[in-house]
Amino acid sequence: MDLGIKHKKALVFASSEGLGKAVAHALVEEGVKVILSSRSEDKLSAAVTDIGAEDYITCDLTQKGAARKLVQAAIEKLGGLDILVTNAGGPPAGTFQDISVEQWQISYQSLFMSLVESIQEAAPEMRKSHWGRILMITSVAGKEPVTNLTISNSLRAGVHGLANTLSKELARDGITVNALLPTYTETQRLIDLNRNMEDIVARIPVGRLGRPHEFGKLAAFLASDHAGFITGQAIGYDGGSLSSI
Repeated sequence: MDLGIKHKKALVFASSEGLGKAVAHALVEEGVKVILSSRSEDKLSAAVTDIGAEDYITCDLTQKGAARKLVQAAIEKLGGLDILVTNAGGPPAGTFQDISVEQWQISYQSLFMSLVESIQEAAPEMRKSHWGRILMITSVAGKEPVTNLTISNSLRAGVHGLANTLSKELARDGITVNALLPTYTETQRLIDLNRNMEDIVARIPVGRLGRPHEFGKLAAFLASDHAGFITGQAIGYDGGSLSSI
C-alpha cells in the first residue's frame, strides 16, 4: 500500500535505536525525508547509514529549550516539517519513595516539556501547508499504571491528555495528533529494566514480546494520508495486554 507520504519531511526523537529508530526506518521506507535525533552522535551516525535517513541532530531532551532548538534546526535542514514523532528514553523505575525530586524534574522536562516545546515550533510550520502529523510515543503505563514505574505512570497520562486537547485545536489546520502506547518490546530498554522475560510474556495474550518493526509500520500508517480521520487517540501496541479499550 502506498501511504502517500513520499517526500514528506519528518523529525523523529530518540531515534538512534529502539522504537524511535524503527519508526524512522518505516518512514524512510515510505520515501519520507527523515532527521534522526538522540544524545549519542556515534549511534546517530551509524543509524543514518543503517536506515538511509536524511541526516541527524544531537539533542539532550532533559535540557530546557533543547527540543525547541531541535525542531528549529530540523526545519532549517529539511526546508519544512510535516511529521513530528516525539519520543524519549524511559524514566527511572521505582516506587514513589524511591524517586528524588531531581529525577521528577528531569523526567518532566524530557517526557512532557520536550513535547510542549517541540509542538509549539512544529505546529505553525505544519499550518503553512495545512497538513501535519504529530505522533507521541508514550507507554501503556500512561493508560494502565504499571508497578514500579511511578514516573511513567504519572507523566505519560498527562501526555495523553495533551494529545487529545491538541487534536481538537489543530484538526481544522489539517494536523492530526495521536499517541502510540507500546508494551514490552524487543528493545534495549526492556533489557535495562531487568525484568523476568518469561513472566512478561506470560502476561501478554498473544504470547510474545512486541517487535520494533511492527510498531514502526503502525506509526507510518498513522503518519499517512490514509489516517487523516484518526486523531486524538491513544492507540495501544500491546498484544492484547491492556484491560481497557
